Amino acid sequence: MKMLLNNLLVAFAMYSRLPVPKADWEEDNMKYCICFFPLIGLISGLLVNVTWRLLLLAGAGNAVQGSVLAVIPILVTGGIHMDGFLDTSDAIGSWKSVEEKLEIMKDSHSGASAVICGLCYMALYTGAMASMNTKALLLTGVGFMLSRAYSGFGLIVLRKAKKTGLLRSFSDRAASQRCSRVMIVWIAVSTAVMIMIDPVSGAVCAGCALAVFLWYRWTAYSKFGGITGDLAGYFLQICELVIALAAVLVCK
Repeated sequence: MKMLLNNLLVAFAMYSRLPVPKADWEEDNMKYCICFFPLIGLISGLLVNVTWRLLLLAGAGNAVQGSVLAVIPILVTGGIHMDGFLDTSDAIGSWKSVEEKLEIMKDSHSGASAVICGLCYMALYTGAMASMNTKALLLTGVGFMLSRAYSGFGLIVLRKAKKTGLLRSFSDRAASQRCSRVMIVWIAVSTAVMIMIDPVSGAVCAGCALAVFLWYRWTAYSKFGGITGDLAGYFLQICELVIALAAVLVCK
């Protein structure tokens, strides 16, 4: 039990800015930390839904609603996934070789592609959040779990672009077979909850998440030779955006 608790704390310390007790970062305490990754999505979804209701009670307009809700997931994670999105956008926008793309992703400076893609992303995401109704926001909230379940599953089963780095470190320490089964359960549960919220809209949102994951695999393999930590963040941000847009479009 103590080992699992430390795995939970490591997951929250690594993938969020939520206050947690200090974790013991030993190898045994990192084996299953990815299994708790979707819990951060659950908290993000709850915070977004509760904040939305508070904004409605306060009489906030759609512009304020969209802006506030759009930044909550970034505040919860500290922007770790958005950082990966921006770094990957720079690499893809360079149109250079695989090796050069991987080097660009390691550069701490932001290029034009990162700025442009980041602005476009936030414009689309803010617009989606400003257009939510109750059903759409519930589906979007569950989407935070589903995107992380797919991201964690990809971390375990997809080919890695590099033999070193944080992603490789976490993957090597993971009890791969057990973790992959746990992530499949997370995917199944999240998908089932979406369908329970609304059979048609839920199936559409879950289908979009699967489509983005397959596109992520193709993009990672064809453009980078495998996945990296930045690519994992890139996928997660795209997946959350697509789910939010799909929820707004299909929930009337």
